[in-house]
Amino acid sequence: MSAEQVADRLLEDLAPLDPVAAETLGRDPERYMPLVAPEDVAARHAAVSRALSSLGDDDSVLATVLRERLASDLALDDAGFTAALLAPLATPVHAIRAVFDEVGPERRADELALVPQALRDYADTLRTAPRVVAARQVLGAAEQCEKWVDPARDDFYSRLVAEQPELEGLAEAASQATRDFAAFLRTELLARAPREDAVGAELYEVTSSAFLGERIDLRETYAFGWSELDGITSEMVEAARELGADTIEEAAAALDADPARVLPNDRLAGWLQQRIDETVEAVDGVHVDLPAQARRPIAALSPTAVGTMSYAPPDPRFTRPGRVWWAPAADGRVSTWHEATTVHHEGVPGHHLQIAVALAEPGLHPYQRSMVHVHGHAEGWAHYSERLADEFGLLRDPGERLGMLFGQRWRAARIVIDMGLHLGFPMRDGSPWTVEGAVAFLQRMAGCDATTARFEVDRYLGWPGQALAFRVGARLWRRLRETAERRPGFDARRFHMRALRLGPMGLGPLKEVLGREL
Repeated sequence: MSAEQVADRLLEDLAPLDPVAAETLGRDPERYMPLVAPEDVAARHAAVSRALSSLGDDDSVLATVLRERLASDLALDDAGFTAALLAPLATPVHAIRAVFDEVGPERRADELALVPQALRDYADTLRTAPRVVAARQVLGAAEQCEKWVDPARDDFYSRLVAEQPELEGLAEAASQATRDFAAFLRTELLARAPREDAVGAELYEVTSSAFLGERIDLRETYAFGWSELDGITSEMVEAARELGADTIEEAAAALDADPARVLPNDRLAGWLQQRIDETVEAVDGVHVDLPAQARRPIAALSPTAVGTMSYAPPDPRFTRPGRVWWAPAADGRVSTWHEATTVHHEGVPGHHLQIAVALAEPGLHPYQRSMVHVHGHAEGWAHYSERLADEFGLLRDPGERLGMLFGQRWRAARIVIDMGLHLGFPMRDGSPWTVEGAVAFLQRMAGCDATTARFEVDRYLGWPGQALAFRVGARLWRRLRETAERRPGFDARRFHMRALRLGPMGLGPLKEVLGREL
């Protein structure tokens, strides 16, 4: 079978299991609630396995992309990672709640009715998975679930139906199911969970390769992380001096104390949307080309109060806009000098540009446009684009540039923390990494508070190898551009748009496919 035929069949196989696959085929999904029962996991595995075995010796770009991605998906399944997944974000339990960020009031009753069974199915999948994640991840997921349905902290489902009182019964059933799921985690699953956080080299090889779309030299990458920390810190010292400070910490404290750079939570949505709009107007048609059907992402605030920003793409038919979601911490104030770079990472020229361009590219197979997601490609581009924002003149003063550098150092710190904790690589002084030491180290490197740092470290422990995607992916984007710059007539806008129009793929295929043109 040709790669196109394989991808066509795979979409058909996945459409009953995945609403994105259904929408990619131009169909209205029967449900948006994730299908997460053991038989659903098995059906996806079977579809992917069948597709990979059908590719044959096709050497097209699509075949290259599919071969790496399908093999990575199967490797994660076979290692027990997929079915056992629990982490602070981006797991099935988060996807169940996040359905209501996307569906409108007209579908709310149907989706609410599915929550209890979805959580029971997810519990069955975790119960029968070939491995159980560490106790820290089990307890963290239980705490999140309890917070979502606690009237004193979130009470998500009750708030969701505040203007639809006829749905109160369904909301309470969803809340109770969430409490029951948390109880399952704290009792049955926790009793089987290992106390050791590190996954070890064998699983780390599988997960890091899958997240990056390329196998890497782990020790070289660890050394690269430390080298990047040194270089970025030197840049930050110079930026602090430009701000009239003797140290990085002094500069950051002065910026945080500047009332003009601090916003209360009730002004965040307006600031975020204005910043997005002004960025789009500044770069579209000048530095990049945004598709008309998804030119401007929409700012949206999430009530989860985890202190993070994220991006939700448009649907394949562009009936929903891309959204930059912000879940600001509950302390009531945000320093904009620190957050501007995250707006660029999640919006333009980061994830929104990258994903919208691929979704609108007619030359890509629909499966690649909508269903291929590789952290190394996606996060690598978004992290690379933080420097592009500076190059494009989007950082408005030295304070915002220091904020960008804090973000760059944060992602470099992720490499050494992640690899140190999971693989046992020592710190520079020869001492072993500990969770508490990692939290303190990240606070210093990223300039973040203890709560954010702990959330981040827990995230690295739950997604072994994913933390590499940002800095390692950006390194490849940077190297590909440096190669292109050596050719006569190099044009940055043309290079970036050509690269993005190739669509999402693993770092290995990206290096192979784009490298052939350089």
